[in-house]
Amino acid sequence: MDITTAIAAERRELAAMLDSLAPAQWDAPTLCAGWRVREVAAHMSMGFRVPMPRMVLELVKARGDINRMADRRARQDAATLSTTELVSAIRDNADHPWKPPIGGVTAALAHDVIHGLDITVALGIDRRVPEDRVGLLLEHVTPRTLKFFGAHLDGVELRADDLNWSFGTGTPLTGRAQDLLLVAYGRKLPPGRLHGTARDRFTAV
Repeated sequence: MDITTAIAAERRELAAMLDSLAPAQWDAPTLCAGWRVREVAAHMSMGFRVPMPRMVLELVKARGDINRMADRRARQDAATLSTTELVSAIRDNADHPWKPPIGGVTAALAHDVIHGLDITVALGIDRRVPEDRVGLLLEHVTPRTLKFFGAHLDGVELRADDLNWSFGTGTPLTGRAQDLLLVAYGRKLPPGRLHGTARDRFTAV
């Protein structure tokens, strides 16, 4: 799989999904704590819209805390940009070469896939991310990934029931591969998506 082609396809598909949302859905919560759909969309397109010198300045204002900077910028842009502008920023930059500071082009794909799922899973939209994209990202799940995103899997084995993939050791936690990918990225999922005795640890109340 060509990752840059996959990234472009993912962005176009997500833009189409966002373009189909009702106004109320844009203000609905997502799996990203404290962010509505519009904040997630603003964050997803930030790397295309904000020049690097401005990004560095924003990071300095946030005292080097990248999460604080991202949160402040997402809220600011969500309040000032229309939904049409947010959709266009993602669709028009499908081929943009932006990458996170760490992780390269694979991390860019993960950024789009995970945030897209943050939206669709929370809204109950049954979008299946293509298997090749999910499989690639699962191959890159490491203890470092878990630590960075605050996923605590001690004593738990992630075991996909739709792909031949597992990670970790311990009590099996089963579900769709893309749902387990979300778990590995520190998300808590709506009830009914995960199975096993440890499911409550990774399910939103």
